[in-house]
Amino acid sequence: MAIHLSHRAKAINPSPTLTVSALAKQMQEKGINVINFGVGEPDFNTPQKIKDCAHQAIKDNFTRYTNTSGISSLREAISAKLKRDNDLDCSVKDILVSPGAKASIMFILMAICDPRDEVLIPTPYWVSYNSQVEMVDAHPIFIPTTVDSDFKISVEQLEESIETLSSPRALILNTPNNPTGSVYTQKELEEIAQICLKHNLIIIADEIYEKLVYEGEKHYSIANISKEVREHTVLINGVSKAYAMTGWRLGYAAGPVDIIKSAARIQSHTTSCVNSITQKAAICALDECEDDVQKMRFEFQKRRDILIDGFKEIPHIKYNVPKGAFYAMPDISYYLQNANFYTKSSYFKKTKTKSVRLCEYLIKEHKVAVVPGSAFGVDNYVRFSYANSIDNIKEGLKNFKRGLAESLKR
Repeated sequence: MAIHLSHRAKAINPSPTLTVSALAKQMQEKGINVINFGVGEPDFNTPQKIKDCAHQAIKDNFTRYTNTSGISSLREAISAKLKRDNDLDCSVKDILVSPGAKASIMFILMAICDPRDEVLIPTPYWVSYNSQVEMVDAHPIFIPTTVDSDFKISVEQLEESIETLSSPRALILNTPNNPTGSVYTQKELEEIAQICLKHNLIIIADEIYEKLVYEGEKHYSIANISKEVREHTVLINGVSKAYAMTGWRLGYAAGPVDIIKSAARIQSHTTSCVNSITQKAAICALDECEDDVQKMRFEFQKRRDILIDGFKEIPHIKYNVPKGAFYAMPDISYYLQNANFYTKSSYFKKTKTKSVRLCEYLIKEHKVAVVPGSAFGVDNYVRFSYANSIDNIKEGLKNFKRGLAESLKR
């Protein structure tokens, strides 16, 4: 019997970043020493204070369903965090706690998008944005950037893109950025916000890497620009990246109360509330663990500097210096145009772009795993995560450099 699958199911590909990590782990389990730059999560342990709070919640039998939107004490902690860090006044009614920031984005898109609405997304983009937009039957509209523009869109690009659309609904803006590490300045955000106001766009501001910025760089929240901008902005954040809590699964959205209420209704019929233990642990993270965040941030900056110094020694690649998150995205188009990196193995079953074939070659023959740029909507790049040990970064850079050089000789 032929099974009918929905167009949504057939259109969605597996996450390439998880595919790379899974392949690296498979090889490692066979005793092959693979340096994995594909993982998009901190390699630090969750701070002990947070774990202690979780243990206490279990001892207190805090193990039942909670309010769908999150327990009031957690939303109060998020409200205090938004005031303390971003100078934003948000009541608990303006906040929705979800099982991960990915879920937060999904529920917001479901709340604001009708079929055939258009959502603007700068490229390179985080791998789930376009799929999430498609899952609500809206259309992702991509705005290209390059390493030469520090991977940032211009207001002229944004204006030109909007003017070609029939039903523009929202802009997804991620700063600090995954996969590029770029950070928008206050002036750049002010200019982008004015264009969004002009065209009545909702701004979905993904700030999950907010606390991981370097060299005195400052994160600016676009919602803080003006009252009018705030009324058009939904902030997305969570505890995964800053507090090394990826597996705990807690994100949140903060924005106009009508959007938040609608998203909460959707969440009530899908995932319901976030794990009760995680919610208690997240309060501790927000209230008590800034010292732990700063220690991790300092270590990430050291690793970034080592990675960038390594890029300087590799001919024919172009790169920016990431100012936030824990990613770097070098332009390797020279090698895609001039090298021979064909391999008979087919690790990636569907997409066979040049950057995918290069990543297959690198992981199979040089034991280094990076994520193909095509996963992020650009084929001339690969993404490195420097959430890795310094020894691994140094060894992985050697493998990467050697693999690129030998690809020119094949």
